[in-house]
Formats: sequence, C-alpha cells, structure tokens
Amino acid sequence: MKDQIERKRLAILHVLIENKRPVSSKEIAAELAEQGYTITERTVRFHLQAMDDEGLTHYIGKKGRVLTDLGREELSRARAHEKVGFLSSRISQMTYSMNFDYHSCTGKVVVNVSYISRDYTARSAELMSRVFQAGYAMGTKLCLFDEGEEPGELRIPRGYVGIGTICSISLNGVLLREGIPVTSLFGGLLELRNHRPSRFVEIINYDGTTIDPLEIFIKSGMTDYLGATSSGTGLIGASFREIPAEAREKTLEIDAALDAIGMRGFYMVGQPGQTLLDIPVGYGNVGAVIIGGLNPVAILEESGIPVQSKALSSLVDYDVLFDYRELPERMKKTVKF
Repeated sequence: MKDQIERKRLAILHVLIENKRPVSSKEIAAELAEQGYTITERTVRFHLQAMDDEGLTHYIGKKGRVLTDLGREELSRARAHEKVGFLSSRISQMTYSMNFDYHSCTGKVVVNVSYISRDYTARSAELMSRVFQAGYAMGTKLCLFDEGEEPGELRIPRGYVGIGTICSISLNGVLLREGIPVTSLFGGLLELRNHRPSRFVEIINYDGTTIDPLEIFIKSGMTDYLGATSSGTGLIGASFREIPAEAREKTLEIDAALDAIGMRGFYMVGQPGQTLLDIPVGYGNVGAVIIGGLNPVAILEESGIPVQSKALSSLVDYDVLFDYRELPERMKKTVKF
C-alpha cells in the first residue's frame, strides 16, 4: 500500500513540474487518467493536502497547486532504481520534441541549464570563453536566464544567473529530421594529448544511469578543462553515437552547415565498421564522437565556482542564442545593484 501511495504522489508531482502554472486537482486527475492511472479527483485532493503539509506542494486558492523547491528535490531523488534507463528515454523524448530547421535557422533546440551566483559572472564569462575558443564546446552559442525563470525542471534562484548551453542531443534531432537515425551509446571523459583526441578514459552508458554522465564527471572533479584549454592536454566531456554507414557523407555535410550557424558538435566521425578511439562499432554503422554540451560550465567547477547543472533541461528558440564573444558584456548586464 505504501508503495502504491508513493507512486501516485510522484505521478502528481510530475504533472505539477510539467506545467508552468498552478494546476487544479481536477486537471491533475484528468492528466493522470490519460496516463493510465485509476484515480479520482477526491483522491488527488487527499494526496495534495498531505503533500502541502510536507512542504512538497503549495496551495494558492482556486488556481490550484504549484510545486515547491522541496517538491522538486523530492522528485529528482525518489525511486532511483526505477529511473535507470530514464536518461535514454529522456534523450528520445527531447530528440522528437525539438523542431529546429538548420536550413532556415528556425525552431527550438535542446539546451542544458546551469546556474551560478551573480558574484561570479565576470570570472565565469572569462573561463567559459576559453572553452568555446578552444573548440571544446557544442558550437559557439549559448543563452542566459534571469532569476525566477523556469527553464525545464529548474528554477533560477534569486541572486543567480542561468546559463543555457546547446545540448549535444540537438544533433540527434537535426539528423532525425533528415531521416538519419542516431543511437546514443555513452557519455565519457575524452583524453586529449597535444590538442588531439587520444582515448576515452571513463564511460557511462546512457541506458544504465539516472543522471547525465557529464554531470557526474563534473561534480566528481574528474575533468581537466584548465589543462585542455592551456596546453591542449586534459580531460573533456564527450559522447559516442552510431549512425548508419550510408549516411556518413550526408552527416558530414550537415555538420559543416551546422558549423556555419554556430552549432558544430561532431568532433570525430569514423569509417564504416571500424573502431573509433578503440570503441567497437556495429556492423553497417560508423562511430561518432560528439562534444559535451556542458563543457563550458565544467571549467567553472574546476576553478572553484559552484555550479548547479541539469542536462537536457529545456527547449529554447534558436533566436535566443547568442555568440559566446558577447558573453562578458551580457554577463555584466545581469549584475543587479
């Protein structure tokens, strides 16, 4: 019985976090019914009242409920064993949800969202620019979010600024629109020697984790962007994909077009059926190494600047992205006196 109650409460929390407005018990019951849950509006109200008491939800009158920060934290931590493989599902969901057209530069792309204290804006802009300039970022564009904004499942806290970096999954979406299927295998730490990729020293399969691999590597202090951007020897985030061998040349053409609009992401593309950086590739496929989307903010953690990040966090219009060279000036404008 306790397990069933927890499942229903988590389902209710999911409905709340997916809506950017207060939601009534009637609306929640209707959404849960569409998902296959047998639950009445009265039962939803019962669970909501209990979660109000626990500080997970907040009642704001006839408008309904909203999720509190404690509720967001609970949702992110609960039932970890059931979320194994969640990342793979999230990748598929975001791939199908984005509608970016690189020909016209219109539509939405997937971004990772990080936030830092406004006290660190100047130093952060300098460090992140180093990663972009060295070519270790997913493209050359990013965006900013103000305090109080809610990109995806994050809310930018008071006194902080949000940073949106292009997620490498955006490449999956672009290729899919061109009829090229992509298999995302793992994220890892790519060792660089004299500015050249050498090997993957750590990998985490997407279907066996509840957290984006690069988030783990960043928080564990395992990256070395300071070395990579200064001497060309270090450890950066990257991922490994497979695409059909017949689509190799078309993929390279798309990558060149994306490079021209600030969305380059392919670091290496292998040959049909051949290993790439000692990683075996399935028959009829080619391997591809993709730059990590969170790379620009990873250098902040290395430098002692506290960062909170969420990969595959949100979809944003391509129009809101700007070139990293504008970052120092834009960061200055976020500081409030």
